[in-house]
Amino acid sequence: MKIIGITGGVGSGKSRVLSFMEERFQAVICQADHVAWELQEPGQVCYKEIVAHFGTSVLNEDMTLNRKTLGQIVFQDINELWKLNQIMHPVVKKEIKNRIQQEKEKGTKLFVLEAALLIEEDYGEICDELWYIYTSEPIRRLRLKESRQYNDEKIDAIMATQLSEEVFRKECQRIIDNSGNFEETCAQLEEAVKVSTRSC
Repeated sequence: MKIIGITGGVGSGKSRVLSFMEERFQAVICQADHVAWELQEPGQVCYKEIVAHFGTSVLNEDMTLNRKTLGQIVFQDINELWKLNQIMHPVVKKEIKNRIQQEKEKGTKLFVLEAALLIEEDYGEICDELWYIYTSEPIRRLRLKESRQYNDEKIDAIMATQLSEEVFRKECQRIIDNSGNFEETCAQLEEAVKVSTRSC
């Protein structure tokens, strides 16, 4: 099984890339954020630790986690972001490893892992290759304003927590330019998958 790690800055269009790879190549898609959300459900170990540290102010009336409130806290305070990462990432990584093993046993050919902190959390030890989805900053900002209604202040705060383009380019084995039309991106993905899976 070939394991591809996909990363990139906020607004770079990773979700659309993942959808294409799932449809075109029948790749099994695993998004670290989605795994984290599952582990933040009431009764899960991450939920208990988050409430213990951040308090009940991050909960909805039904006692589920209010991710918007939690997000506002951690993107305004780097120390709180660090604490949340300390709670979440070891558990998320363990769960992702379990899912990879399950897919191997099923005979899956292509497993694609998407994670914002793919590099910082050393997912390179799990993946065969790391791919950087590059999109120019002006386009990313426009997408975030249109699709998520983010303002410049929120975009600045999120981008400030992410790696620089130089680091992404240095750490990833392949760069997919998603700044143009998506047909061009698809052509790059076709070639990348062809080369990466040649030895499978």
